[in-house]
Amino acid sequence: MGMSRIAEDTWGFEVTERLITPGRFLFGGCGLASGLVALEEASERPTIWASAHYLSYAPLGAHVTVKTDLCVIGGHVTQARATTYVDDREVLTVNAALGTGELSSPTPWMTMPDVPDPEDCPERIMPKRFDNSIFNHVETRIALGRPFDQIDGTPGSPVSALWSRVPGHFEPSAATLAIFGDYVSGGVTQPLGRHTMGRSLDNTIRIASLEPTEWVLCEIRMHALAGGFAQGTAFLWSRTGTLLATASQSIAAKLWDPETL
Repeated sequence: MGMSRIAEDTWGFEVTERLITPGRFLFGGCGLASGLVALEEASERPTIWASAHYLSYAPLGAHVTVKTDLCVIGGHVTQARATTYVDDREVLTVNAALGTGELSSPTPWMTMPDVPDPEDCPERIMPKRFDNSIFNHVETRIALGRPFDQIDGTPGSPVSALWSRVPGHFEPSAATLAIFGDYVSGGVTQPLGRHTMGRSLDNTIRIASLEPTEWVLCEIRMHALAGGFAQGTAFLWSRTGTLLATASQSIAAKLWDPETL
């Protein structure tokens, strides 16, 4: 994220190419991630849960300010808020709970889907319009689902999965998982069978474990599309099958003209 602390409760960063969507504004997952970076440092506690509500856009080249408010500091949990601005314009608000406890289950309650290892999965080739964006800085492979050139109008499964990594990063943070969780916004294409663009209205991340892993499997399950708005959830898994986090969001979806792909 390239963030720096500029006051006791305030952080800042520049919207660079590695943080933007193909539409040349801040990627929604990066917006949530920036709030988590600031809140974790301010509270000195790890993320349990966080949700971002998107109000506006931060364009390429903008200077972004993230202001934190530790609303309630308890013995184990801090309830907090991060508000992000471009100039005096509010862009997004992140509400979060941060902290730790003692009780854990000795065995998992969910299992990772049976998919090939990332080395055995085809690379996800992005359309040209995705160049000069965050997608040039993450590596993604298709574990379940169709590549872009096989989206031919035929409806498909609402379940898809992508292996993803940021080269050189082996210990995922809440911020990194928030970025991967935003892949849900592109999940409408698979069941609809048509090229769509999704813009997040909200993004929620719930952290289960931060087990070290180079590759993260993002298992996407789309729930519904009605009136131009879609809903979906992602389960984020380590390579060894540990559930790292769950993510969910609401998406404003519309079709893309195939001629522009």
